[in-house]
Amino acid sequence: MLFFMSALEATIVPIPLELVLIPYMILERERIWAIASVALAGCLVGALIGYYIGFALFDSVGQWFINYLSLQEYYQSFEMTLKDDGFMAIFLVGVTPVPFQTAMLAAGAAAFPLSLFILASGLARGIRYFGLAGLALWLGPYAQQWWQKNASRLGWSIAIIAGLALLVFQLV
Repeated sequence: MLFFMSALEATIVPIPLELVLIPYMILERERIWAIASVALAGCLVGALIGYYIGFALFDSVGQWFINYLSLQEYYQSFEMTLKDDGFMAIFLVGVTPVPFQTAMLAAGAAAFPLSLFILASGLARGIRYFGLAGLALWLGPYAQQWWQKNASRLGWSIAIIAGLALLVFQLV
């Protein structure tokens, strides 16, 4: 399921996977490195799909993706950056919470070398997921302890605030 969610997050769904990974990693600390590995593998499969769409189907499906995600201006800006400094541009987009879809489509459409694309994507998302795993190992017990202490008091209010935050994020 996590592999599938990670592939979807990399291709279609522009919602950060960290919203699922953080609680999952905190609760499943004994499997934390496997969780990070599965998330990375799913992301790389999704990145390959996005690259292929940009490479082979950009005029039809690629344009639809950009319009669907409302990323026209960002795509044009990234395309220029890709020509100037492709590896670092892909790496930086992969590390940050910026939607990765534009990097995949632009790299494929520009026929950026696939090996460099996978290397930049793997390094960036590996830092992101394995770094998150390290933080969850380090701070997870404290977060879990805080939650158990305050959950009865906060209860549904946190769930409602989180749901509203996700809705606002999706609308933006």
